Amino acid sequence: MRTAELAPERPHVPATPDGPPGRGRAVAWAGLAVVLLAALGLRLWGVQQGLPFVYNTDEAQHFVPHAVDMFSRGTLDPRYLANPPAFTYLVHWLLALWYGSGHAVVHALAAHPQTVYTLARIASAVLGTASVWLLYATGTRLFGRGAGLLAAALEAVAFLPVFYSHLALNDVPTLAPLTLSLLGSVRVLQRGRMTDHVLAGAALGLACATKYTAGIVALPLLAAVAVRWRDGGRDAASRALLGLLVAGASALVLFVIANPYAILHWSQFRSELAHQSAQSGEAQGKLGAPRDGGLAYYLWTLTWGLGWAPALAALAGAVAIWRRDARVGWMLVPAPIAFLIFMGVQGRYFGRWLLPIFPLLCLLAAYFVLWTARRVGARRAGRLPRRLAPVLTAALAALLLAQGTVYSVHSGLVLARSDTRTLTRQWLLAHIPRGARIVVEPVSPDVWARDERTGNRLWLKYPSEVSRITPSGALTKRETRVTIEDYERTLAPSLLGYYLAHGYCFVISGSTQSGRAYADPAGGPLSIADYREHARLGTVVFRATPYARGARAPAFSFDWSFDYYPLSYTRGGPAMTVYRLHGGRCG
Repeated sequence: MRTAELAPERPHVPATPDGPPGRGRAVAWAGLAVVLLAALGLRLWGVQQGLPFVYNTDEAQHFVPHAVDMFSRGTLDPRYLANPPAFTYLVHWLLALWYGSGHAVVHALAAHPQTVYTLARIASAVLGTASVWLLYATGTRLFGRGAGLLAAALEAVAFLPVFYSHLALNDVPTLAPLTLSLLGSVRVLQRGRMTDHVLAGAALGLACATKYTAGIVALPLLAAVAVRWRDGGRDAASRALLGLLVAGASALVLFVIANPYAILHWSQFRSELAHQSAQSGEAQGKLGAPRDGGLAYYLWTLTWGLGWAPALAALAGAVAIWRRDARVGWMLVPAPIAFLIFMGVQGRYFGRWLLPIFPLLCLLAAYFVLWTARRVGARRAGRLPRRLAPVLTAALAALLLAQGTVYSVHSGLVLARSDTRTLTRQWLLAHIPRGARIVVEPVSPDVWARDERTGNRLWLKYPSEVSRITPSGALTKRETRVTIEDYERTLAPSLLGYYLAHGYCFVISGSTQSGRAYADPAGGPLSIADYREHARLGTVVFRATPYARGARAPAFSFDWSFDYYPLSYTRGGPAMTVYRLHGGRCG
Protein backbone atom coordinates (compact mmCIF):
# COMPACT_ATOMS: atom_id res chain seq x y z
CA MET A 1 0.00 0.00 0.00
CA ARG A 2 1.24 3.48 -0.77
CA THR A 3 2.04 5.82 2.08
CA ALA A 4 -0.29 8.51 0.79
CA GLU A 5 -3.27 6.20 1.23
CA LEU A 6 -2.73 6.03 4.98
CA ALA A 7 -1.51 9.53 5.70
CA PRO A 8 -4.17 11.83 7.16
CA GLU A 9 -4.88 15.27 5.87
CA ARG A 10 -2.10 17.66 6.87
CA PRO A 11 -3.27 21.11 7.91
CA HIS A 12 -1.74 23.81 5.78
CA VAL A 13 1.33 25.53 7.21
CA PRO A 14 1.23 29.09 5.90
CA ALA A 15 4.37 30.54 4.34
CA THR A 16 5.28 34.17 4.18
CA PRO A 17 4.24 35.99 1.00
CA ASP A 18 6.64 35.54 -1.91
CA GLY A 19 8.95 33.51 0.32
CA PRO A 20 11.04 30.67 -1.05
CA PRO A 21 9.54 27.13 -0.98
CA GLY A 22 11.77 26.06 1.93
CA ARG A 23 10.81 29.03 4.07
CA GLY A 24 8.12 27.05 5.93
CA ARG A 25 10.67 24.46 7.03
CA ALA A 26 13.13 27.14 8.16
CA VAL A 27 10.42 28.90 10.17
CA ALA A 28 9.39 25.59 11.76
CA TRP A 29 12.96 24.77 12.73
CA ALA A 30 13.44 28.24 14.19
CA GLY A 31 10.24 27.80 16.15
CA LEU A 32 11.38 24.37 17.33
CA ALA A 33 14.66 25.83 18.56
CA VAL A 34 12.73 28.40 20.61
CA VAL A 35 10.43 25.70 22.02
CA LEU A 36 13.33 23.43 22.98
CA LEU A 37 15.26 26.26 24.63
CA ALA A 38 12.15 27.27 26.55
CA ALA A 39 11.50 23.66 27.56
CA LEU A 40 15.05 23.16 28.82
CA GLY A 41 15.11 26.52 30.57
CA LEU A 42 11.85 25.86 32.44
CA ARG A 43 13.11 22.41 33.45
CA LEU A 44 16.48 23.63 34.73
CA TRP A 45 15.15 26.73 36.49
CA GLY A 46 15.26 25.88 40.19
CA VAL A 47 16.70 22.40 39.58
CA GLN A 48 18.70 22.64 42.83
CA GLN A 49 15.59 23.28 44.94
CA GLY A 50 15.97 22.14 48.53
CA LEU A 51 19.51 20.81 48.15
CA PRO A 52 21.56 19.57 49.90
CA PHE A 53 18.39 18.13 51.49
CA VAL A 54 16.07 16.00 49.39
CA TYR A 55 12.58 16.81 50.61
CA ASN A 56 10.61 14.69 48.14
CA THR A 57 10.22 11.28 49.79
CA ASP A 58 10.17 9.27 46.55
CA GLU A 59 13.25 11.06 45.25
CA ALA A 60 15.08 10.43 48.51
CA GLN A 61 14.25 6.70 48.57
CA HIS A 62 14.44 5.58 44.94
CA PHE A 63 16.69 5.79 41.87
CA VAL A 64 19.64 7.92 43.07
CA PRO A 65 20.24 5.97 46.32
CA HIS A 66 19.96 2.68 44.41
CA ALA A 67 22.28 3.97 41.67
CA VAL A 68 24.93 4.83 44.27
CA ASP A 69 24.34 1.65 46.27
CA MET A 70 25.36 -0.39 43.23
CA PHE A 71 28.86 1.09 43.58
CA SER A 72 28.96 0.15 47.26
CA ARG A 73 27.97 -3.45 46.56
CA GLY A 74 29.97 -3.80 43.35
CA THR A 75 27.02 -5.13 41.38
CA LEU A 76 24.42 -3.89 38.90
CA ASP A 77 21.70 -5.77 40.74
CA PRO A 78 19.38 -3.00 42.01
CA ARG A 79 17.84 -5.42 44.54
CA TYR A 80 14.68 -3.47 44.00
CA LEU A 81 12.28 -4.06 41.12
CA ALA A 82 9.05 -2.43 42.28
CA ASN A 83 10.13 0.47 40.06
CA PRO A 84 11.98 -0.56 36.86
CA PRO A 85 15.69 0.34 36.92
CA ALA A 86 16.40 1.93 33.52
CA PHE A 87 16.60 5.44 34.94
CA THR A 88 18.59 4.11 37.90
CA TYR A 89 21.13 2.61 35.49
CA LEU A 90 21.33 5.87 33.55
CA VAL A 91 22.08 7.79 36.76
CA HIS A 92 24.58 5.10 37.77
CA TRP A 93 26.62 5.42 34.57
CA LEU A 94 26.30 9.19 34.52
CA LEU A 95 27.78 9.36 38.03
CA ALA A 96 30.52 6.90 37.09
CA LEU A 97 31.45 9.08 34.12
CA TRP A 98 31.34 12.29 36.16
CA TYR A 99 33.30 11.10 39.21
CA GLY A 100 35.53 8.50 37.61
CA SER A 101 35.17 5.79 40.27
CA GLY A 102 32.57 4.13 42.42
CA HIS A 103 34.39 5.10 45.60
CA ALA A 104 34.26 8.76 44.60
CA VAL A 105 30.52 8.52 43.93
CA VAL A 106 29.80 6.96 47.33
CA HIS A 107 31.90 9.62 49.04
CA ALA A 108 30.18 12.39 47.04
CA LEU A 109 26.70 11.29 48.10
CA ALA A 110 27.77 11.35 51.74
CA ALA A 111 29.74 14.60 51.59
CA HIS A 112 28.16 16.55 48.72
CA PRO A 113 24.70 15.14 47.95
CA GLN A 114 23.71 18.36 46.20
CA THR A 115 26.09 17.61 43.30
CA VAL A 116 24.91 14.02 42.93
CA TYR A 117 21.25 14.96 42.93
CA THR A 118 21.80 17.95 40.66
CA LEU A 119 23.36 15.65 38.02
CA ALA A 120 20.45 13.22 38.28
CA ARG A 121 17.91 16.05 38.06
CA ILE A 122 19.66 17.52 35.01
CA ALA A 123 19.42 14.10 33.37
CA SER A 124 15.68 14.13 34.03
CA ALA A 125 15.36 17.66 32.60
CA VAL A 126 17.34 16.80 29.46
CA LEU A 127 15.27 13.67 28.83
CA GLY A 128 12.12 15.73 29.33
CA THR A 129 13.36 18.17 26.70
CA ALA A 130 14.25 15.31 24.37
CA SER A 131 10.67 14.08 24.63
CA VAL A 132 9.50 17.50 23.44
CA TRP A 133 11.69 17.20 20.35
CA LEU A 134 10.44 13.66 19.68
CA LEU A 135 6.86 14.87 19.99
CA TYR A 136 7.57 17.50 17.35
CA ALA A 137 8.88 14.78 15.03
CA THR A 138 5.82 12.62 15.70
CA GLY A 139 3.31 15.43 15.16
CA THR A 140 5.09 16.56 11.99
CA ARG A 141 4.85 13.09 10.46
CA LEU A 142 1.17 12.83 11.36
CA PHE A 143 -0.25 16.28 10.73
CA GLY A 144 2.49 18.58 9.45
CA ARG A 145 5.04 20.94 10.97
CA GLY A 146 2.50 23.36 12.43
CA ALA A 147 0.77 20.68 14.47
CA GLY A 148 4.09 19.12 15.45
CA LEU A 149 5.40 22.46 16.67
CA LEU A 150 2.25 23.24 18.65
CA ALA A 151 2.16 19.77 20.24
CA ALA A 152 5.80 20.16 21.27
CA ALA A 153 5.11 23.63 22.68
CA LEU A 154 2.20 22.31 24.73
CA GLU A 155 4.33 19.66 26.38
CA ALA A 156 7.19 22.13 26.77
CA VAL A 157 5.13 24.40 29.04
CA ALA A 158 2.55 22.03 30.59
CA PHE A 159 2.86 22.23 34.37
CA LEU A 160 3.19 18.56 35.34
CA PRO A 161 6.03 17.59 32.95
CA VAL A 162 7.83 20.84 33.78
CA PHE A 163 7.58 20.46 37.54
CA TYR A 164 8.59 16.79 37.68
CA SER A 165 11.57 17.45 35.42
CA HIS A 166 13.08 19.10 38.52
CA LEU A 167 13.19 15.80 40.41
CA ALA A 168 15.29 12.67 39.94
CA LEU A 169 12.24 10.47 39.42
CA ASN A 170 11.37 8.23 36.48
CA ASP A 171 8.11 9.94 35.46
CA VAL A 172 9.51 12.52 33.04
CA PRO A 173 12.46 10.42 31.72
CA THR A 174 9.91 7.81 30.63
CA LEU A 175 8.40 10.29 28.17
CA ALA A 176 11.47 10.16 25.90
CA PRO A 177 11.37 6.43 24.98
CA LEU A 178 7.57 6.47 25.16
CA THR A 179 7.34 9.24 22.55
CA LEU A 180 10.02 7.53 20.44
CA SER A 181 7.84 4.41 20.40
CA LEU A 182 4.87 6.54 19.36
CA LEU A 183 6.97 7.96 16.52
CA GLY A 184 7.83 4.41 15.46
CA SER A 185 4.13 3.48 15.49
CA VAL A 186 3.34 6.43 13.23
CA ARG A 187 6.01 5.20 10.83
CA VAL A 188 4.46 1.73 10.98
CA LEU A 189 1.09 3.26 10.09
CA GLN A 190 2.45 5.28 7.19
CA ARG A 191 5.18 2.97 5.79
CA GLY A 192 5.08 -0.37 7.56
CA ARG A 193 8.76 -1.25 7.13
CA MET A 194 10.37 -3.75 9.48
CA THR A 195 12.77 -1.06 10.73
CA ASP A 196 9.73 0.92 11.82
CA HIS A 197 8.43 -2.06 13.78
CA VAL A 198 11.85 -2.48 15.40
CA LEU A 199 11.94 1.19 16.39
CA ALA A 200 8.42 1.17 17.87
CA GLY A 201 8.99 -2.10 19.73
CA ALA A 202 12.48 -1.35 21.05
CA ALA A 203 11.44 2.06 22.36
CA LEU A 204 8.36 0.46 23.95
CA GLY A 205 10.57 -2.02 25.81
CA LEU A 206 12.88 0.74 27.00
CA ALA A 207 9.91 2.86 28.13
CA CYS A 208 8.49 -0.06 30.15
CA ALA A 209 11.92 -0.64 31.68
CA THR A 210 11.78 2.98 32.86
CA LYS A 211 8.18 2.99 34.14
CA TYR A 212 5.85 0.03 33.87
CA THR A 213 2.74 2.07 33.03
CA ALA A 214 4.46 3.28 29.85
CA GLY A 215 3.16 0.02 28.40
CA ILE A 216 0.06 1.99 27.39
CA VAL A 217 1.95 3.10 24.28
CA ALA A 218 1.62 -0.48 23.01
CA LEU A 219 -1.97 0.37 22.03
CA PRO A 220 -0.97 2.85 19.28
CA LEU A 221 1.45 0.26 17.93
CA LEU A 222 -1.23 -2.44 17.88
CA ALA A 223 -3.63 -0.01 16.20
CA ALA A 224 -1.07 0.83 13.49
CA VAL A 225 -0.44 -2.86 12.78
CA ALA A 226 -4.19 -3.56 12.69
CA VAL A 227 -4.74 -0.73 10.19
CA ARG A 228 -1.98 -2.08 7.95
CA TRP A 229 -3.57 -5.50 8.16
CA ARG A 230 -7.08 -4.26 7.37
CA ASP A 231 -6.22 -1.86 4.58
CA GLY A 232 -3.43 -3.86 2.97
CA GLY A 233 -3.39 -6.12 -0.01
CA ARG A 234 -3.17 -9.89 -0.32
CA ASP A 235 -0.03 -10.29 1.76
CA ALA A 236 -1.04 -7.75 4.40
CA ALA A 237 -2.04 -10.29 7.06
CA SER A 238 1.22 -12.23 7.02
CA ARG A 239 3.31 -9.06 6.83
CA ALA A 240 1.38 -7.43 9.70
CA LEU A 241 1.79 -10.55 11.82
CA LEU A 242 5.51 -10.64 11.06
CA GLY A 243 5.80 -6.96 11.93
CA LEU A 244 3.98 -7.50 15.20
CA LEU A 245 6.32 -10.36 16.11
CA VAL A 246 9.35 -8.24 15.24
CA ALA A 247 8.05 -5.35 17.35
CA GLY A 248 7.26 -7.69 20.25
CA ALA A 249 10.69 -9.30 20.10
CA SER A 250 12.38 -5.89 19.95
CA ALA A 251 10.38 -4.72 22.97
CA LEU A 252 11.34 -7.82 24.94
CA VAL A 253 15.03 -7.52 24.07
CA LEU A 254 15.26 -3.86 25.10
CA PHE A 255 13.24 -4.46 28.25
CA VAL A 256 15.61 -7.25 29.30
CA ILE A 257 18.71 -5.19 28.45
CA ALA A 258 17.45 -2.27 30.55
CA ASN A 259 15.93 -4.46 33.28
CA PRO A 260 17.94 -7.73 33.23
CA TYR A 261 17.20 -8.75 36.80
CA ALA A 262 13.52 -8.97 35.98
CA ILE A 263 14.54 -12.24 34.30
CA LEU A 264 17.49 -13.19 36.50
CA HIS A 265 15.39 -12.69 39.64
CA TRP A 266 12.05 -13.65 38.17
CA SER A 267 10.33 -14.59 41.42
CA GLN A 268 11.40 -11.33 43.08
CA PHE A 269 10.26 -9.37 40.03
CA ARG A 270 6.81 -10.98 40.09
CA SER A 271 6.51 -10.51 43.83
CA GLU A 272 7.46 -6.82 43.84
CA LEU A 273 5.37 -6.07 40.78
CA ALA A 274 2.36 -7.73 42.43
CA HIS A 275 3.03 -5.78 45.62
CA GLN A 276 3.27 -2.50 43.70
CA SER A 277 0.06 -3.30 41.85
CA ALA A 278 -1.68 -4.19 45.10
CA GLN A 279 -0.60 -0.92 46.68
CA SER A 280 -1.93 1.07 43.73
CA GLY A 281 -5.16 -0.90 43.67
CA GLU A 282 -5.93 -0.88 47.37
CA ALA A 283 -8.44 1.54 48.80
CA GLN A 284 -7.03 4.87 49.84
CA GLY A 285 -5.50 4.51 53.27
CA LYS A 286 -3.78 7.88 53.31
CA LEU A 287 -5.12 10.35 55.80
CA GLY A 288 -6.34 13.40 53.93
CA ALA A 289 -6.50 11.61 50.59
CA PRO A 290 -9.25 12.57 48.11
CA ARG A 291 -12.39 10.44 48.23
CA ASP A 292 -14.19 11.38 45.02
CA GLY A 293 -12.77 8.54 42.94
CA GLY A 294 -9.78 8.20 40.65
CA LEU A 295 -11.47 9.03 37.37
CA ALA A 296 -12.85 12.33 38.69
CA TYR A 297 -9.47 13.08 40.26
CA TYR A 298 -7.57 12.53 37.01
CA LEU A 299 -10.03 14.54 34.95
CA TRP A 300 -9.52 17.36 37.45
CA THR A 301 -5.75 16.86 37.19
CA LEU A 302 -5.89 17.45 33.45
CA THR A 303 -7.41 20.91 34.02
CA TRP A 304 -4.24 22.11 35.74
CA GLY A 305 -1.52 19.57 34.94
CA LEU A 306 -2.10 20.01 31.21
CA GLY A 307 -4.47 22.99 31.28
CA TRP A 308 -8.16 23.63 30.73
CA ALA A 309 -7.83 24.73 27.11
CA PRO A 310 -5.45 21.91 26.01
CA ALA A 311 -7.59 19.30 27.78
CA LEU A 312 -10.79 20.47 26.08
CA ALA A 313 -8.97 20.83 22.76
CA ALA A 314 -7.68 17.26 23.12
CA LEU A 315 -11.24 16.04 23.66
CA ALA A 316 -12.45 17.97 20.62
CA GLY A 317 -9.43 16.75 18.65
CA ALA A 318 -10.30 13.15 19.48
CA VAL A 319 -13.78 13.64 18.01
CA ALA A 320 -12.44 15.51 14.97
CA ILE A 321 -9.72 13.02 14.09
CA TRP A 322 -12.11 10.11 14.53
CA ARG A 323 -14.51 11.68 12.02
CA ARG A 324 -11.77 12.85 9.64
CA ASP A 325 -9.54 9.75 9.65
CA ALA A 326 -10.55 6.86 11.89
CA ARG A 327 -7.28 5.06 11.17
CA VAL A 328 -5.30 7.75 12.96
CA GLY A 329 -8.10 7.98 15.50
CA TRP A 330 -7.53 4.35 16.45
CA MET A 331 -3.90 5.21 17.09
CA LEU A 332 -4.40 8.30 19.22
CA VAL A 333 -7.75 8.04 20.98
CA PRO A 334 -8.20 4.62 22.68
CA ALA A 335 -4.91 4.77 24.63
CA PRO A 336 -5.72 7.89 26.71
CA ILE A 337 -9.24 6.62 27.40
CA ALA A 338 -8.01 3.18 28.45
CA PHE A 339 -5.31 4.72 30.62
CA LEU A 340 -7.74 7.06 32.38
CA ILE A 341 -10.10 4.19 33.09
CA PHE A 342 -7.33 1.86 34.29
CA MET A 343 -5.70 4.44 36.54
CA GLY A 344 -9.08 5.76 37.67
CA VAL A 345 -10.14 2.43 39.17
CA GLN A 346 -6.97 2.20 41.27
CA GLY A 347 -7.23 2.96 44.95
CA ARG A 348 -4.43 5.53 44.96
CA TYR A 349 -3.95 8.37 42.52
CA PHE A 350 -1.45 11.16 42.01
CA GLY A 351 -1.33 13.71 39.22
CA ARG A 352 2.09 12.71 37.89
CA TRP A 353 0.84 9.20 37.18
CA LEU A 354 -1.02 10.69 34.20
CA LEU A 355 2.16 11.74 32.38
CA PRO A 356 2.37 8.71 30.01
CA ILE A 357 -0.65 9.98 28.03
CA PHE A 358 0.43 13.62 27.83
CA PRO A 359 2.14 13.23 24.41
CA LEU A 360 -1.06 11.77 22.94
CA LEU A 361 -3.21 14.52 24.44
CA CYS A 362 -0.86 17.22 23.13
CA LEU A 363 -1.07 15.73 19.62
CA LEU A 364 -4.87 15.68 19.72
CA ALA A 365 -5.06 19.25 21.01
CA ALA A 366 -2.65 20.50 18.34
CA TYR A 367 -4.57 18.68 15.62
CA PHE A 368 -7.82 20.32 16.72
CA VAL A 369 -6.32 23.82 16.50
CA LEU A 370 -4.95 23.30 13.00
CA TRP A 371 -8.09 21.50 11.84
CA THR A 372 -10.34 24.27 13.17
CA ALA A 373 -8.30 27.04 11.60
CA ARG A 374 -8.29 25.30 8.22
CA ARG A 375 -12.03 24.64 8.23
CA VAL A 376 -12.84 28.21 9.21
CA GLY A 377 -10.49 29.54 6.56
CA ALA A 378 -12.01 27.31 3.89
CA ARG A 379 -15.62 28.16 4.73
CA ARG A 380 -15.01 31.92 4.94
CA ALA A 381 -12.78 32.18 1.89
CA GLY A 382 -13.68 35.23 -0.17
CA ARG A 383 -15.64 36.89 2.62
CA LEU A 384 -12.89 37.41 5.20
CA PRO A 385 -9.21 38.34 4.93
CA ARG A 386 -6.96 35.75 3.35
CA ARG A 387 -4.88 35.39 6.49
CA LEU A 388 -7.77 34.44 8.78
CA ALA A 389 -6.50 30.87 9.19
CA PRO A 390 -3.01 31.78 10.44
CA VAL A 391 -4.41 34.52 12.70
CA LEU A 392 -6.93 32.10 14.17
CA THR A 393 -4.23 29.45 14.55
CA ALA A 394 -2.01 31.88 16.44
CA ALA A 395 -4.89 32.97 18.69
CA LEU A 396 -5.90 29.40 19.53
CA ALA A 397 -2.28 28.39 20.08
CA ALA A 398 -1.78 31.29 22.48
CA LEU A 399 -4.92 30.26 24.36
CA LEU A 400 -3.67 26.68 24.69
CA LEU A 401 -0.20 27.74 25.86
CA ALA A 402 -1.21 30.51 28.27
CA GLN A 403 -2.09 28.52 31.40
CA GLY A 404 0.90 26.19 31.24
CA THR A 405 3.30 29.06 30.57
CA VAL A 406 2.04 31.14 33.51
CA TYR A 407 2.12 28.30 36.02
CA SER A 408 5.42 26.81 34.83
CA VAL A 409 7.13 30.21 35.06
CA HIS A 410 5.60 30.62 38.51
CA SER A 411 6.97 27.17 39.40
CA GLY A 412 10.47 28.27 38.41
CA LEU A 413 10.21 31.36 40.60
CA VAL A 414 9.00 29.26 43.55
CA LEU A 415 11.64 26.55 43.22
CA ALA A 416 14.47 29.04 42.83
CA ARG A 417 13.82 30.41 46.33
CA SER A 418 14.86 28.80 49.62
CA ASP A 419 12.50 26.13 50.89
CA THR A 420 10.63 26.84 54.13
CA ARG A 421 12.30 23.81 55.73
CA THR A 422 15.70 25.23 54.85
CA LEU A 423 14.74 28.57 56.40
CA THR A 424 13.50 26.78 59.52
CA ARG A 425 16.74 24.84 59.85
CA GLN A 426 18.76 28.04 59.53
CA TRP A 427 16.71 29.52 62.37
CA LEU A 428 17.26 26.43 64.51
CA LEU A 429 21.01 26.61 63.92
CA ALA A 430 21.03 30.21 65.08
CA HIS A 431 18.74 29.83 68.10
CA ILE A 432 18.66 26.23 69.38
CA PRO A 433 21.69 24.96 71.35
CA ARG A 434 23.54 21.92 70.06
CA GLY A 435 22.36 18.78 71.78
CA ALA A 436 18.94 20.19 72.67
CA ARG A 437 16.02 17.79 72.43
CA ILE A 438 13.57 18.59 69.66
CA VAL A 439 10.51 17.04 68.04
CA VAL A 440 10.36 17.29 64.24
CA GLU A 441 7.41 16.01 62.26
CA PRO A 442 8.35 13.85 59.23
CA VAL A 443 8.46 16.77 56.81
CA SER A 444 12.23 16.58 56.32
CA PRO A 445 14.86 13.82 56.08
CA ASP A 446 16.75 12.67 59.18
CA VAL A 447 20.01 14.25 57.92
CA TRP A 448 18.28 17.62 58.32
CA ALA A 449 19.12 17.37 62.04
CA ARG A 450 22.78 16.49 61.40
CA ASP A 451 25.87 18.50 60.60
CA GLU A 452 26.38 18.63 56.83
CA ARG A 453 30.16 18.30 57.09
CA THR A 454 30.68 15.78 59.87
CA GLY A 455 27.38 13.92 59.93
CA ASN A 456 27.18 14.37 63.72
CA ARG A 457 23.84 15.02 65.35
CA LEU A 458 23.06 18.68 65.92
CA TRP A 459 20.09 18.01 68.19
CA LEU A 460 18.55 14.98 69.84
CA LYS A 461 15.57 14.31 67.62
CA TYR A 462 12.54 12.54 69.04
CA PRO A 463 12.29 9.19 67.17
CA SER A 464 8.80 9.80 65.83
CA GLU A 465 9.43 8.13 62.50
CA VAL A 466 10.88 4.86 63.76
CA SER A 467 8.94 4.12 66.91
CA ARG A 468 5.32 3.32 67.50
CA ILE A 469 3.85 5.96 69.81
CA THR A 470 0.98 5.05 72.09
CA PRO A 471 -1.83 7.43 73.13
CA SER A 472 -0.24 7.56 76.60
CA GLY A 473 2.84 9.15 75.09
CA ALA A 474 5.12 6.17 75.69
CA LEU A 475 7.14 4.28 73.11
CA THR A 476 6.38 0.62 72.54
CA LYS A 477 9.19 -1.80 73.28
CA ARG A 478 9.21 -3.09 69.75
CA GLU A 479 10.15 -0.34 67.34
CA THR A 480 8.20 -0.29 64.09
CA ARG A 481 8.65 2.17 61.27
CA VAL A 482 5.86 4.70 61.20
CA THR A 483 5.10 5.88 57.69
CA ILE A 484 4.41 9.49 56.88
CA GLU A 485 0.80 8.53 56.20
CA ASP A 486 0.40 6.88 59.62
CA TYR A 487 2.23 9.49 61.67
CA GLU A 488 -0.83 11.64 62.37
CA ARG A 489 -2.68 8.64 63.75
CA THR A 490 0.03 8.17 66.39
CA LEU A 491 -0.44 11.62 67.88
CA ALA A 492 -2.40 12.40 71.04
CA PRO A 493 -2.51 15.30 73.53
CA SER A 494 -0.79 13.12 76.15
CA LEU A 495 2.39 13.28 74.07
CA LEU A 496 2.93 16.85 75.24
CA GLY A 497 3.29 15.55 78.79
CA TYR A 498 5.89 13.08 77.59
CA TYR A 499 7.80 15.85 75.80
CA LEU A 500 7.79 18.07 78.89
CA ALA A 501 8.84 15.25 81.21
CA HIS A 502 11.80 14.30 78.99
CA GLY A 503 12.97 17.76 77.96
CA TYR A 504 11.78 17.89 74.35
CA CYS A 505 11.17 21.62 74.51
CA PHE A 506 10.96 22.52 70.81
CA VAL A 507 8.32 21.07 68.48
CA ILE A 508 8.64 21.69 64.75
CA SER A 509 5.44 21.17 62.77
CA GLY A 510 4.78 21.32 59.03
CA SER A 511 1.49 21.81 57.22
CA THR A 512 2.05 18.82 54.93
CA GLN A 513 1.63 16.70 58.07
CA SER A 514 -0.92 18.65 60.09
CA GLY A 515 -2.89 19.33 56.91
CA ARG A 516 -3.67 15.63 56.57
CA ALA A 517 -5.44 15.58 59.92
CA TYR A 518 -7.41 18.77 59.30
CA ALA A 519 -8.43 17.49 55.84
CA ASP A 520 -9.93 14.39 57.47
CA PRO A 521 -10.84 15.23 61.09
CA ALA A 522 -12.59 11.90 61.62
CA GLY A 523 -9.44 10.04 60.66
CA GLY A 524 -7.19 11.77 63.17
CA PRO A 525 -9.20 13.42 65.94
CA LEU A 526 -6.46 12.92 68.56
CA SER A 527 -3.88 14.55 66.30
CA ILE A 528 -6.00 17.71 66.02
CA ALA A 529 -6.29 17.81 69.80
CA ASP A 530 -2.51 17.35 69.94
CA TYR A 531 -1.97 20.44 67.76
CA ARG A 532 -4.25 22.44 70.01
CA GLU A 533 -2.13 21.39 72.98
CA HIS A 534 0.92 22.80 71.17
CA ALA A 535 -0.74 26.20 71.09
CA ARG A 536 -1.89 25.92 74.72
CA LEU A 537 1.39 24.75 76.27
CA GLY A 538 3.82 26.43 73.91
CA THR A 539 4.78 29.70 72.32
CA VAL A 540 5.33 30.14 68.60
CA VAL A 541 8.93 31.31 68.26
CA PHE A 542 9.33 31.01 64.50
CA ARG A 543 7.19 30.65 61.39
CA ALA A 544 8.17 30.15 57.76
CA THR A 545 5.31 30.42 55.30
CA PRO A 546 5.43 29.49 51.61
CA TYR A 547 2.50 31.75 50.77
CA ALA A 548 2.35 35.34 49.60
CA ARG A 549 1.45 37.92 52.21
CA GLY A 550 -2.30 38.08 52.60
CA ALA A 551 -2.86 35.05 50.38
CA ARG A 552 -5.16 32.30 51.55
CA ALA A 553 -3.43 28.97 52.12
CA PRO A 554 -4.78 26.29 49.73
CA ALA A 555 -6.47 23.25 51.22
CA PHE A 556 -4.24 20.22 51.78
CA SER A 557 -3.73 18.11 48.67
CA PHE A 558 -1.39 15.26 47.80
CA ASP A 559 -0.60 17.20 44.64
CA TRP A 560 -0.84 20.93 45.26
CA SER A 561 0.71 20.81 48.74
CA PHE A 562 3.82 19.24 47.21
CA ASP A 563 4.07 20.66 43.68
CA TYR A 564 3.11 24.25 44.68
CA TYR A 565 0.79 24.79 41.72
CA PRO A 566 -1.41 27.54 43.24
CA LEU A 567 -0.19 31.06 42.58
CA SER A 568 -0.42 31.79 46.31
CA TYR A 569 2.95 30.04 46.75
CA THR A 570 6.06 32.19 46.75
CA ARG A 571 8.51 29.46 47.79
CA GLY A 572 8.53 25.71 48.19
CA GLY A 573 7.80 23.70 51.31
CA PRO A 574 5.04 23.46 53.90
CA ALA A 575 4.07 26.18 56.35
CA MET A 576 6.56 25.56 59.19
CA THR A 577 5.95 26.42 62.85
CA VAL A 578 8.39 26.12 65.77
CA TYR A 579 6.83 25.89 69.23
CA ARG A 580 8.73 26.47 72.49
CA LEU A 581 7.05 24.38 75.20
CA HIS A 582 6.82 25.53 78.82
CA GLY A 583 6.54 23.52 82.01
CA GLY A 584 8.15 20.32 83.26
CA ARG A 585 11.79 20.08 82.24
CA CYS A 586 11.13 22.86 79.72
CA GLY A 587 10.34 25.43 82.40
